[in-house]
Amino acid sequence: MSEFSAAVVIPEVEVTEKAVRRQFSAEYKRKVLTEADACTREGAIGALLRREGLYSSHLTVWRAARERGAVAGLAPKKRGPKVAPVDPRDRKIGELERETRRWKARAERAEALVDLQKKVSMLLGIALPERDETR
Repeated sequence: MSEFSAAVVIPEVEVTEKAVRRQFSAEYKRKVLTEADACTREGAIGALLRREGLYSSHLTVWRAARERGAVAGLAPKKRGPKVAPVDPRDRKIGELERETRRWKARAERAEALVDLQKKVSMLLGIALPERDETR
């Protein structure tokens, strides 16, 4: 083994897990806030945050939520866009539009079939009866 190859160290490649957002229950938030409110010594809140693996911003947000509403404010909220309830009129409009497209496609097929029948009768020399439009 040469001196150069012994000095080169290839780092081990490790695939890390995908990060998962932490979610805290309302009971846990309430417990931490109670402990934080009970802290009187200097540095006690910092020690609590380090022990629990939290940030001071967690306490700030949780306190504001607690002031807005005790239980509802501390409950975790769903992330992402809010799902709007579907209006039954919109559903009915969509169904009617689909039905209209189906009927239009069916009418176009029927017209194409009639045109084809006319062309075939002309090629074969078959006289078709005249259609009465007054009915």
